[in-house]
Amino acid sequence: MKKTIKYSILGLAALCTVLLCGGYYMLGYSLKPDDLVSRSRNIAASYDFMYERYPELHPWVDSLMTAGALKVFYIENDRGETLHALYVAAAHPTLKTAVIVHGYTDNAVRMLMIGYLYNNDLNYNILLPDLQDNGLSEGPAIQMGWKDRLDVLNWMNIANDIFGKHTQMVVHGISMGAATTMMVSGEAQQPFVKCFVEDCGYTSVWDEFSFQLKDMFGLPEFPLMYTTSWLCNAKYGWNFQEASSLEQVKKCSLPMFFIHGDADTYVPTRMVYPLYEAKSEPKELWIVPGATHAMSYKDYPQEYTERVKKFVGKYIH
Repeated sequence: MKKTIKYSILGLAALCTVLLCGGYYMLGYSLKPDDLVSRSRNIAASYDFMYERYPELHPWVDSLMTAGALKVFYIENDRGETLHALYVAAAHPTLKTAVIVHGYTDNAVRMLMIGYLYNNDLNYNILLPDLQDNGLSEGPAIQMGWKDRLDVLNWMNIANDIFGKHTQMVVHGISMGAATTMMVSGEAQQPFVKCFVEDCGYTSVWDEFSFQLKDMFGLPEFPLMYTTSWLCNAKYGWNFQEASSLEQVKKCSLPMFFIHGDADTYVPTRMVYPLYEAKSEPKELWIVPGATHAMSYKDYPQEYTERVKKFVGKYIH
């Protein structure tokens, strides 16, 4: 009997150790990935990548730099972290303003194609923040949009101050930036915020990580997701369940444009439908034929621009 109890305790201790080790590995793998150094924080390589993928950006950015129009802004958030953003005023004075939010292990530079859309094509002021622990921003780890939503709300106020204090604003995000945008949308908004555009965002961090856990490792969500979410809460102050775009969208009353490629296997296309259904009117949905994850603009730049122009033009004049 004593041996049985002893072995049971040892077995339980071993299981707990395995779960904790697995949880710590998954937490680091998800929120402190190697791509932060090789991709997100490598600004020079990010410019090179963008110029190769979107050749039209090179002369545009060169002209902005020559004119001193591509500017940087630093703030300190309420946790004492220094955050960075790029911003550009429109060529012709306007109050139309876009805050543009990047995706997972990306940075402000890697969203310049959407900056080009708004600034070059639509004559908007633009501000592109680096989210926590991405690009030139500080932070303990990637926050998957949840804590970032508070920083983006701050950036929205700063963009309003920079561009005239009476702006008309759209927030546009892709991938994790789209999830951030939806998380922002569920908070109280200033009168200058008019609408949102989300492109291929996930329903929640729990749903996305559960999908990736099964897709990449063939593992079910129990027990590792529960352990990792608990560790995230202990280390970073939030858990995977509360970081829900779906729940935030339910609270949003402003217009939202949902975009998702029908060949997206990273944030699966099926996630957009409950998000769209949860959102009250006004709303629009564009399922982009053949587009994989975060490639809708690359595959259909003219149609993407026209659809965004038409949508935001209903609410920003």
